[in-house]
Amino acid sequence: SLAKDDRLKPKPGRGCVTIFGYPLSIFFIVVNEFCERFSYYGMRAVLVLYFKYFLKWDDDFSTTIYHTFVALCYLTPILGAIIADSWLGKFKTIVYLSIVYAVGQVIMAVSAIHDITDGNKDGTPDNMTLHVALSMLGLLLIALGTGGIKPCVAAFGGDQFNEDQDKQRSTFFSIFYLSINAGSLLSTVITPILRAQKCGIHTQQQCYPLAFGVPAALMVVALVVFIVGSGMYNKTAPTGNIMVKVFKCISFAIKNRYRNRSSKIPKREHWMDWAEEKYDKLLIAQVKMVLKVLFLYIPLPMFWALFDQQGSRWTLQATTMDGNFGSMVIQPDQMQTVNPILILIMVPVVDFIIYPLISKCKLNFTPLRRMTVGMFLAALAFVAAALVQLQIDATLPDFPSSTEQQAKFINMVDRPIDITAGNNTFQLETFQSNKDYYTYDRPFELKIDTGSPVLISLPDGTRNTLVILEEAGQIRNIKVSVKVRSKSHVSLFQTFPRNSHMDFVLKCFLVTVCFGNIISKNMSTYVDVPQGTAEFLIKNAAGNQCVFSREFGFGSSYTFIIPPTFTLEENCGQHIKEVEDIKANSIHMAWQIPQYFLMTSGEVVFSVTGLEFSYSQAPSNMKSVLQAGWLLTVAVGNIIVLIVAEAATLPDQWAEYVLFAALLVLVCIIFAIMAYFYTYIDPAKIEGKFANLEPEDEKKKNLEVTKKDMVENHNEKRRKSSNSSSDEEETSQTNF
Repeated sequence: SLAKDDRLKPKPGRGCVTIFGYPLSIFFIVVNEFCERFSYYGMRAVLVLYFKYFLKWDDDFSTTIYHTFVALCYLTPILGAIIADSWLGKFKTIVYLSIVYAVGQVIMAVSAIHDITDGNKDGTPDNMTLHVALSMLGLLLIALGTGGIKPCVAAFGGDQFNEDQDKQRSTFFSIFYLSINAGSLLSTVITPILRAQKCGIHTQQQCYPLAFGVPAALMVVALVVFIVGSGMYNKTAPTGNIMVKVFKCISFAIKNRYRNRSSKIPKREHWMDWAEEKYDKLLIAQVKMVLKVLFLYIPLPMFWALFDQQGSRWTLQATTMDGNFGSMVIQPDQMQTVNPILILIMVPVVDFIIYPLISKCKLNFTPLRRMTVGMFLAALAFVAAALVQLQIDATLPDFPSSTEQQAKFINMVDRPIDITAGNNTFQLETFQSNKDYYTYDRPFELKIDTGSPVLISLPDGTRNTLVILEEAGQIRNIKVSVKVRSKSHVSLFQTFPRNSHMDFVLKCFLVTVCFGNIISKNMSTYVDVPQGTAEFLIKNAAGNQCVFSREFGFGSSYTFIIPPTFTLEENCGQHIKEVEDIKANSIHMAWQIPQYFLMTSGEVVFSVTGLEFSYSQAPSNMKSVLQAGWLLTVAVGNIIVLIVAEAATLPDQWAEYVLFAALLVLVCIIFAIMAYFYTYIDPAKIEGKFANLEPEDEKKKNLEVTKKDMVENHNEKRRKSSNSSSDEEETSQTNF
C-alpha cells in the first residue's frame, strides 16, 4: 500500500535536467559536500590549539573538550536520520540544520576575536568567560548541524537517480567521497596557514578569527549552493525511520520475554522470537541479522579512541617539535594532512596490489581478519608515538612539580660575584647567568659575596629569573615568575606557549626597547615572536636607534641583556648579551610520519573493510541502522579518550600512549576470538525464506488477531449491558 501512495513518490524538479546521463542536481550536492567538509575539517584542524593558546586551557582539558565535541558530532547523526525519515524529509532537514551549522561556525569565528573584550588593548581578552561561552555555543551548534546532515546528504544524492541508473549512482558515490577527501585535505593545509597569520585591531595575535572565519564562509557557500539547486531535486516524502521500527521491535521482544519469564512457559529459539505476537517473521529475521553484526561492533570504539587523537594528542605533540622543512615551516596542525594524503595513496595500493598478492598466496584474508590487522596497526602507531615522545622528553627542561620552585640567577653587577642559594654555591661573571635552573622545595637563603643572607620565597610550581642588581650598597632581586604545570605534564605554561614551535620569549633591560618603554635596571615581560629571523628596533629618548636581529628556533626562550656599555651603533647586536632560558625544539616533526603511516594503514584496512563487511551482512532495508551503529562506535571511542584524559594519573605522556596501545591490543585479541566464531551469512537468502508467508499461515495469523479483537469487544459489551434483559444478553452471545 505504501508503494501506491502518490505522496511517497519522488517529487521531480524542473524538467529533471541531465548531463551525460547524470542529473544536473548532483552537481549542487557534490559542491555542497566539498564546502561542508572543508568547513568541518578546517575548523577541527586548529581547534585543540585554539583551546590551548587562546582559551589558555591545559593539554588534558583541551583534549577532553575536543573529544567531547567529536563524540557529539557522531551521536547527532541518529537524530538527523530520525528527523529526516519521520518528519521533515531529507531536503528540509539538510537546509534547516545547515543554517544551524553555519550560525555555529560564525559564532566560533566571533569567539576568537580577542579585541571584542580587550579593553586595555594589551592583547589579552579581559572577559575570557564570554569567549568560552561563545565557543561552547558555537561547537554545540556545529555538532548538531554536521551530525544531523551527515546521514542525509549522501542518501539524498542517491535519490536523484532512477532505478535503472545503478552505474551512474555508483559513479556519483565515488565522486561524492572524493569531494569529502578533497575538502578534508585542502582545509587541513589551508586553515593552519591562516591561523599562523597575525591579525587584530589593537594588537597582532595568532589569527584564529580568520582560521574559523574561512570555514564559516565555506559553510554559508555550501548552504547557498544547495538551496540554489532546490528546483532540480527529486524530493522524497518521509516514510518513517527504520531505526525507530527496529527499536520498537527489540523493545517489544524484551518486554514480552519479561512478561513470560515463568519456567512453565516454553522457551523460544532466540529471544527476538518473543516479538512474533506483534511483528512479522521477516522483520524479526532482519533484526536478528543486524544484532549479530552490532555485537561485533562492541570492541570497535577502542580503535577510534586511538584514531581520533591525531587531532588532539598528536597535534599537541607536534607543538614540541621542530617544524623546519628546508625553506618551509610546517605548522603543528598541518601534520594532520599526512593522513588524507596517505589515504589517497594507500587505498588503491591496498586494493589493487596488497590484497591480490595475499590472495595469490592462498591466504584466507577475510574481512574480520583485515579489521583485526587494522586494529593491531593502530596499536603499533601509538607505540611509535610513545617512542617519539621519549625522545622529545629527553630534550625538554625538567619542570618543577606543584610543590617545587625553580630559579635561575643573572648577574647585573659590574663585577663577578659569588652566590650561595640554598645548598648551591657558584660564581657568576658580569652579565652572565647560571646554565640550569636550580630546584627548591622550600624557601631558601640567598647570599651574595660576604653579605647578609636574604630569605627568598618563590611561588610553587614556577620557574623564576632572579636578577642580581647592586643598588645603594644593597643587593636587590627582581623576580620574573612563569607559572607552569606539574612535572608529570611537561611543556605546558599558563602565561606563554613554551612549546609552540612558532613562538619564543624575549626579555630586555634598560631605557627604551623595541616593544615598549623599559625603565633603567628593569625588565620587560615576555613577548611572542614568530619562528625564524626577527628584527627589533632599539631607540632612546633622543631618537637614536639601531636594529638588532636574531634567528630563533621552535619553542626557544631567551633573556637578552642590554649592558650599560651599550651604544646605538650600526652593529649594536654584538654588545647585547643573551641568556638561553629554554633550548629550541630539536626533534623534527618528520619523526611523526611513521606513526601517521601506521595509523593510516590501520584505517584503510579497518574502516573501509568494516563498512564493506557491515553492508554485506546487513538486510537490504537496514543498512542505515548499521551505519548509525558504526558512527556510534566513533562517538563511544571519543568518550573513552576524554575519560582516560581526565581519569588517568600517568606521570608522562609516553606512558599514556603505551596505555592506549595496550588496551587496543587487548581489545584486538577479544575481537579476533569473536571473529573466529562468527559465521558469515547471505542476508538475501534469509530474507527470501520470509519474503512471502504461506497463505494458510497468513490466514491463520489474521484469524487469531480477529478472534482476539472480537473477544475483547464482547467482554466490553457485557460490562456495559450488565443491567440489560437476558434476551439481549443471549442475543449478544449468539451473535458472537
